[in-house]
Amino acid sequence: MTLTYAEKTERSEQSGPRNDGGNSVAWRRLRIIRQVRTHVILIVICLAWIYPFIWMVSTAFKGTGELFTNSLGLLPSEPTFDNFARAWTSASFGRYTINSVVVSIGVALLILGVSSLAGYALGRGNMPGKKLIVGVLVVTMFLPKGYTILPIFVLINAIGLNNTLFGVILAEAGPSHVVGILLFMGYFAKVPNELEEAALVDGAGYWRVYLRIMLPIAKPVSATVFVFSFIQAWQAFLIPLVFTLGAPDLRTTGVGMYSFFGEYGIDWTGLAAGAVISVLPIIVVFLFLQRYFIEGIAGAVKG
Repeated sequence: MTLTYAEKTERSEQSGPRNDGGNSVAWRRLRIIRQVRTHVILIVICLAWIYPFIWMVSTAFKGTGELFTNSLGLLPSEPTFDNFARAWTSASFGRYTINSVVVSIGVALLILGVSSLAGYALGRGNMPGKKLIVGVLVVTMFLPKGYTILPIFVLINAIGLNNTLFGVILAEAGPSHVVGILLFMGYFAKVPNELEEAALVDGAGYWRVYLRIMLPIAKPVSATVFVFSFIQAWQAFLIPLVFTLGAPDLRTTGVGMYSFFGEYGIDWTGLAAGAVISVLPIIVVFLFLQRYFIEGIAGAVKG
């Protein structure tokens, strides 16, 4: 059997030099040194990447005095939960967290429904102008929200939904469908035609095929779109700020962070506690849906 150049190179790298004795020992040492060096570099990068998050969690358990005496330390000398209590009650983070949960779930479900329908139509159909539609969708991804906030505000205000959570959900979900549509389109495009044709022959309509066949087998992509949309809505700042100016009680955690910025100073420990509270739901959602999330990304890319 004839081996390609790549296969010969791979086998030679795995086996090392053919000479026994000192050369093979030197080769093994060289491999070990390279592996250790690579692992050390990766560990340093990971520590530099995760240090701000660990520092934030540590600061959330520090007192105000310890923050300035041991600002860079990661182990509080006297851990306290007062910062979390102050953030939850005094800074109204309890109410802001509920608002964020309502807005994030509403945005995620709305994007999931609309993007799955649009992705099914674009992935399975051969409509005229399909490439043009996809091109326009891709172009809208590069439009900053700051450029479109005025027409969105005018529209939401015209239908009487300003200063309401439903208005925030509509405004946040409106420009956020593109990634979901592309993921569903790629996933549905790889589904065998025989599956859909068999259902149509049995008398199922397109709506029934979508609800009973296509949507259930697209659970990985659905989880991926839900996680993406939930995180994006949870981290949103501009739209929740603009659409709740007249109703401060409807603010989300992203906007509520500014409660810790006073006229004469900043409550750093309370800010850290609020940041920990706001990041926990994202971690929980990802941990529950991570398996489907990874499968959805892989399936959409293969499609």
